[in-house]
Amino acid sequence: MRQILAAVAVVVVLAVSACSAPAQPRSAAGPSPTPTGPAVLPAPTGDHPVGTTILHVTDESRPDPWNLDVDARELKVTLWYPTEQKDGERAPYMTPKESEFFLKGSEIAGMPYDSLTKTRTNAIKDAEPAGEKLPLVVLSPGFTKPLSSLTSLAEDLASRGYVVVGIDHTYESHATTLSDGRVAECIACDADTDPGFGPRVVQGRAADVSFVLDQLPAKWDGSGLIDRSRIAMVGQSIGGASSIAAMLEDSRIRAGIDMNGSTYTRIPKSGLSRPFMFIGSEQHVPGGDAASWERDWKLLTGWKRWMVVTDTDHQSFTDIPLLGPSLGIEPVYGVLPAARGVEIARAYVAAFLDQHLKSQPQPILDKPSSSYPEAKLCPEACAKS
Repeated sequence: MRQILAAVAVVVVLAVSACSAPAQPRSAAGPSPTPTGPAVLPAPTGDHPVGTTILHVTDESRPDPWNLDVDARELKVTLWYPTEQKDGERAPYMTPKESEFFLKGSEIAGMPYDSLTKTRTNAIKDAEPAGEKLPLVVLSPGFTKPLSSLTSLAEDLASRGYVVVGIDHTYESHATTLSDGRVAECIACDADTDPGFGPRVVQGRAADVSFVLDQLPAKWDGSGLIDRSRIAMVGQSIGGASSIAAMLEDSRIRAGIDMNGSTYTRIPKSGLSRPFMFIGSEQHVPGGDAASWERDWKLLTGWKRWMVVTDTDHQSFTDIPLLGPSLGIEPVYGVLPAARGVEIARAYVAAFLDQHLKSQPQPILDKPSSSYPEAKLCPEACAKS
């Protein structure tokens, strides 16, 4: 099944099926001519300033699964981490070419193609890392989306004392800059109706994650900050579905979160005993259209939670809705304001990670919170641990 991206794709993906891998948009109209100016990502909520840097790693042991002309898999990796540096150049949200390719791929017309380069981030480019033995969080974005669509979540986690490593899964996004400066487009978009497409994507991403975890000590000077006994993975859409695949393939990943991604990898009958949390829109309620969560819920044998956030849609936990006003696109009626969706995602992702990687109990994971009334625990029959 396919999800259809309409003109509002920069604000929201209208999911018409439970599939977590949206197809290329079928049609689009230009945004209105009254953009509000550059988007500004919300400030991180933690105590630490945030630094960021980019690496490129190449897995010579396997060919690229999408580009048949390439005999090795190259990945762009972005790190966010605590720093003591408070001033410096802010990291760009996208390069001009990435912005151009993303807007073209999403069929968003009527704006300068470099519009998203003006989005204001909070992390300082190539700042010196600070801290010691910090937990590591792997981030994986949705299909067609660059890793930058999870920047506000990554910055927040780094400010709270995590090292975050995000992966741009090459040829699965509209724009991924390679080590030689070329921008790889979404070759996989031409295959998204093929039989077995979803399992193929998540298994490939699981291999990407394991390779990046292998490479970090040698490739990043700040890797000494990382406590490699405390690793979790968080993803959105098919990136979330890939969290289960990666956990099943790599025992180093102690905990995982799937944000609004229907799953593909089948959990063995023996179950998955490490902590896992689903966070989704109302499409993912028990008995709803997204049946894979109910199937997998029965096989999650460790600590588990199933959160549904009212008035959200497929992109509500990402930066995508935050970018809409800068492109002159009106918010979608009936969907949570963009900043609120990001706030809720930040709160529940951080709570989960604090509990399972820092051994800090988090009451909002066990009962309704007056601070986040939109977030609902699944009915007791479903959410019982």
